[in-house]
Amino acid sequence: MTTDILTMKRTKTIYEKKEHIAYLTINNPTKANVLDTVVIEEMGAAWKDYWEDREMRCLILTGAGDRHFSAGHNIQPPPPGTTEEQRHLQQLERFIYGPAGTVNGARVNVVNGGFEFPQIYKPVVAAINGWAAGAGLYTTLTTADIRIACQEHARFFYAFTSNLGGIGSGPAATRIMKQLNYAHAMKFLLMDEPIDAEEAVRIGLINEAVPHDQLMPRAEQIAQKIATLPPIALRFLKEFLIRGQDLNQDQAWHLQWLYNHLASIHSEDSYDAAAAFREKRPRRITGKVHA
Repeated sequence: MTTDILTMKRTKTIYEKKEHIAYLTINNPTKANVLDTVVIEEMGAAWKDYWEDREMRCLILTGAGDRHFSAGHNIQPPPPGTTEEQRHLQQLERFIYGPAGTVNGARVNVVNGGFEFPQIYKPVVAAINGWAAGAGLYTTLTTADIRIACQEHARFFYAFTSNLGGIGSGPAATRIMKQLNYAHAMKFLLMDEPIDAEEAVRIGLINEAVPHDQLMPRAEQIAQKIATLPPIALRFLKEFLIRGQDLNQDQAWHLQWLYNHLASIHSEDSYDAAAAFREKRPRRITGKVHA
């Protein structure tokens, strides 16, 4: 797609495309790859480009260095001269009279990827190279479908309660409760202690833990496999799995039928699959829409 996103001046992220795979790297390792305003804006632009570029079939998300995937938000002190009472009043006003497009004044939405990121109905693989804490953990929960972590350096830490005295303004806790079983989720959240990659695999927070030198090769192996599959079918499958998770069985099945109908009738890949089977030849994956 556009070259603008690739040529734009990036100071804290790296965005690249190779064949059908996009790579997004949080690139501020001296500051623990924190998610400050610049990082969030640059990541948001990359997410939108990945979604709109029909040649891109999978994205790998990682952090620079071998210590931090992302340590979370860049927590800033209040402006000089601001009293504690003024700070609380500002927070209360933002909560009650939040600007349009926010949830109680926070620029997040429970149906998108968090922050200013759109919900991406295309596959995302996270190569978690180090600590994923606070909003760094939240980013993996909301954006990554398949999560591979470094055995030596990756740590997973909710952090909102033990470090900030809150429960988190975004739906991080909700995501954890949905993505883990009850016992594992409650222990992880209520104790609020860091866990390593092996424990994260055990409780189902991530898929695999691999040695550091195998992290990116393994993520690329998965992404390359995904890139060989029909992209329209995968796009509808992911959207169905996300939208259908809160539906009852009958509603979910009906939604699945509709998505399958769209993927089957309006995808050249679906038509070619039938022809390839009859002609006993490899199928051709194009990702093109069939009218």
